[in-house]
Amino acid sequence: GLGPQAELERLAREGAAVRYPAGIPEEVLRRIGSELALIERLNYARYFLTVHDIVKFARSKGILCQGRGSAANSVICFCIGITEVGPDRIDALFERFISEKRNEPPDIDVDFEHERRDEVIAYIYEKYSAKRTALAAAVISYRGRSALREVAKAMGLSEDVRSALSSTIWGWSTSELGEREANAGGLDRADPLSRQVLERANEIIGFPRHLSQHVGGFVITRDRLDEVVPIVKTAMEERKMVEWDKDDLDAVKILKVDVLALGMLTCLKRALTLLTHHYPQARDKYGRPHQLSSLPPEDPRVYDMICRADTLGVFQIESRAQMSMLPRLQPREFYDLVIEVAIVRPGPIQGDMVHPYLRRRQGKEQAEYPKPELKEILGKTLGVPLFQEQAMKIAIVAGGFQPGEADELRRAMATFKRTGTIGNYRQRMIDGMVDKGYQKEFAERCFKQIEGFGEYGFPESHAASFALLVYASCWFKTFYPDVFCAAILNSQPMGFYQPAQLVRDARDHGVEVREVDINHSVWDCRLEEARFDPSRILERHASMRGVIETAHAVRLGFRQIKGLSEEGMEAAVARRGDGYRSVRDVWLRSGLDVGEIERLAQADAFRSLGLDRRAALWEVRALDGRSAAEKLPLFDQPTLRLRELEPETKLPKMPLGEHVVHDYRSLGLSLKEHPVAFLRERLDRAGITPNVRLPSVRDGRRVTVAGLVLVRQRPGKGNAIFLTLEDEKAIANVIIWPRVFDRFRSIVMGARFIRVTGKLQQESDVIHIVADRIEDLTPWLSVLLQEPPTIEHQPAGSSNGPERSANRGLPVRQHVDALSGAAQQVMPKGRNFQ
Repeated sequence: GLGPQAELERLAREGAAVRYPAGIPEEVLRRIGSELALIERLNYARYFLTVHDIVKFARSKGILCQGRGSAANSVICFCIGITEVGPDRIDALFERFISEKRNEPPDIDVDFEHERRDEVIAYIYEKYSAKRTALAAAVISYRGRSALREVAKAMGLSEDVRSALSSTIWGWSTSELGEREANAGGLDRADPLSRQVLERANEIIGFPRHLSQHVGGFVITRDRLDEVVPIVKTAMEERKMVEWDKDDLDAVKILKVDVLALGMLTCLKRALTLLTHHYPQARDKYGRPHQLSSLPPEDPRVYDMICRADTLGVFQIESRAQMSMLPRLQPREFYDLVIEVAIVRPGPIQGDMVHPYLRRRQGKEQAEYPKPELKEILGKTLGVPLFQEQAMKIAIVAGGFQPGEADELRRAMATFKRTGTIGNYRQRMIDGMVDKGYQKEFAERCFKQIEGFGEYGFPESHAASFALLVYASCWFKTFYPDVFCAAILNSQPMGFYQPAQLVRDARDHGVEVREVDINHSVWDCRLEEARFDPSRILERHASMRGVIETAHAVRLGFRQIKGLSEEGMEAAVARRGDGYRSVRDVWLRSGLDVGEIERLAQADAFRSLGLDRRAALWEVRALDGRSAAEKLPLFDQPTLRLRELEPETKLPKMPLGEHVVHDYRSLGLSLKEHPVAFLRERLDRAGITPNVRLPSVRDGRRVTVAGLVLVRQRPGKGNAIFLTLEDEKAIANVIIWPRVFDRFRSIVMGARFIRVTGKLQQESDVIHIVADRIEDLTPWLSVLLQEPPTIEHQPAGSSNGPERSANRGLPVRQHVDALSGAAQQVMPKGRNFQ
């Protein structure tokens, strides 16, 4: 057969013909030749073939995958199917991927469906042998929260004190712990022990804590791995881990392939499957079922939705920071999405690149190009360097760097937070630009922007790979929100938002969502025939009424119920036949134990049997104490006939608020009512503005809002904290500046339901409340629970009936009392993001 280099050349030629069916452009041919020559000189052909083999296996099994990161700079990776964005489409820089001067293996990241990545991992072990394959390690260092918890434990502080302290600290924070954190956690700085805890915790922040498995880095060697590197067993017996991290492996030039898991790929694969099954008319231009690559590109209706920031749940642009950017940036084509993905990052923010770009995009100022050579590099981003590749090109073209030196600059950007070495290049670049005729002030400004990439700037190729998934997820949400809702619920956990918000958003777009039911649900959420009524679409989404093509309802699946297993519920579905007729029938035929049936009752999943939650729980409790022998059919156990003559029990109706609390406890969401709806009258009396009315409030006016805390986000080293609050009709976006956050830290970090007062800001249809006062209203949620009424018994002629009924009544009351009046503890705490 062919050698590795010849095989790679064959694959590249054949792949190029497929990628460019109208003819391979001359520039692409030139790049293929130059890349192949460099790969041959550096002897990397086997590496490319290995990654190609892994991707080929995944696709042969129908596993959605795509390469990203700097690999998208390579036309070879594009031609052989590793990446999906042609580097000619984004004018990528190959030196960002492979540098001859660097002489180290390239790093190819490949994302796979997160639910099926284990199949890929199993293939790697089988194909390349467990003796030659292992996961790379990652060094986990102490951050603020972990440092404080462990020092406090070592110093003898109680668990409740440790929890109170750690709950006030941002999970990813590496900042020094000081008086503000101590006060928020209830520590007395004057106390010697408290002071010592803080001092010791600050000393170990940034110290290595332990080795962990890399998220997906695989080491593959030609010889036995244990003869090359130290290895250790992992918790999974068949897997091993190299006791070196990626930097150690790079230093000794050991091949590493990143096999990563991405939830959105799982979601999109599920969406494509649902689309094919339920919408056979949705086909590509050749009449075939849609694939990711065949979704209609550049549809203006998709971009209309994006520009309105109607992006809850979609990939990458669903955060509050991204949503606030979308109406200002107004993406209208693919490259705008590339910029959108990259611009809301600490790098561009720290480098003061965001506002100049927006002003230029909105026509408020002119782009500045001191020389034509810079316009070639920065023209697409209006004179502002937003990507690492642009920084490298500026260093080469304007600063006089050689490509290898520019790559060293890029590596310094990547490791800036850990090593701070990017400053070593400052004078070199400024002098080089001045020598080429640039003003020193301009050169210094350029370097400041480049230095910002030390705070996490995106490679253009990486942003382009992600932009493909942004568009695909937005396409599904635009036209088939039923498909998108079912797919994303079946792909949880992922993204910013919890199932309650995803379901609510689907309903806001007119999708009917149906409850979990013992006779209608399966494990996954699925689509059921339904008549779509455009009038159900909320007024703020009215422009979608002629766009949405949905014709199905979403039936929630058993996966939404906490504490159930997929295996057990699939068996129950298989035994369902033409339907279960009673709770006892479920018990006899499904194979579920009483505890599992009770969880179904707690989730109100017996409505098709004519039983609401309380009645179903009553029936389930009647099963307690019966032996396995009593599961025989009734005619085999005549004595059981008497038990069917139990007294009729008139159960009081469960209050709606109690239903909602149980829904959240069992499912994490409720289709019956929103928790805040029960408080609306009280909120109105308190002068709190409903979120849905915020667009009518004048810019600059003081306003008070309230809602459940959905998301807390603190982007990088950004000063502001973004808070998303939800009431029964809409959401409110809150900005909290550091001074205010310090005053209300414990409320912001711990409360579930809050009131915020501040000044309303409105710009380009983006509305924020800049907070100056925050109050914890979590105790108000207790209104959802009502005191359970006394259960009345009506004897039906059985002598031992009343006694049994009394015994059955107790668990119902205990079940209600188990909530202990703390409805607030059932509501989600909200998710924190960096």
